[in-house]
Amino acid sequence: MVFGRYLKTGVQERWYRGSMDDPDIWRWVWLLAAGGFAAAEMFTAGTFFILPFAGGALAASIAGFGGGGVGLQWVVFILVTIAGAITLIPLRRRLDATEPSDGIGARRLIGQSAVVLADISSGPTGSGDVQVGRESWRAESADGSALPAGTTVRVVDVRGTSVVVIPVPPVVATEGDQ
Repeated sequence: MVFGRYLKTGVQERWYRGSMDDPDIWRWVWLLAAGGFAAAEMFTAGTFFILPFAGGALAASIAGFGGGGVGLQWVVFILVTIAGAITLIPLRRRLDATEPSDGIGARRLIGQSAVVLADISSGPTGSGDVQVGRESWRAESADGSALPAGTTVRVVDVRGTSVVVIPVPPVVATEGDQ
């Protein structure tokens, strides 16, 4: 696609290609850049790093469609981008400060009690199966000790697709509890 127009200078007509100083081209460049930045923001994991650039490019495009020159469009782009970045700083800090809670995904199992279904063998590579609630999980002992089937255990960590457990000491009933 060729950008250009006829210029009438005195008696002559001549064709010229639009240059990058032409505000008619820049308003479309800004509009495409705003769309590109917005799309990149949607597909980028993170906390609104590219969004201020999309806002600045959109504002520069609006300035271009409003008749502003290329210099004004650049000033609008820079100022709106800086203002957007500063405005989003508190939101970024709040989103970055929150760590995933242990109650999400498999981490929700930490602290829950379980029952050993298949013996957990001793040693650093020993494993067995436990039932946590209604789910069956591959398990390993935290201290590497063997745990027989039927032992009540507590989940202390999740490593990949396995849970790490420790035995729960049996509750001894005293005479006052009966």
